[in-house]
Amino acid sequence: MVPLENYLALSAVMFSLGVYGVLARRNAVLILMSVELMLNAVNLNFVAFAAYLDPGQIVGAIFAVFIITVAAAEVGLALAIVIRLFRNRATANVDEAATMKW
Repeated sequence: MVPLENYLALSAVMFSLGVYGVLARRNAVLILMSVELMLNAVNLNFVAFAAYLDPGQIVGAIFAVFIITVAAAEVGLALAIVIRLFRNRATANVDEAATMKW
């Protein structure tokens, strides 16, 4: 069995890459991808802790499925906003959206 520390290290790397992507990128689609990477890191933590602490229970997997559901709804709404921004401004740059003048 793979030790829990390996999963936690992988999750920390994934979450750190996601935070870097959110802070460094200007494109809205890339920011959404970085947020999804951070949510997947959290899912990995939930499943790893659930498998490590009590292998018979599926509580961690239930939380992971709930997060995946919320992430799917978030991506659907955010992509609709990005498409609307692109149609109005002809760019997906989040700096352009910050002015809020149409």
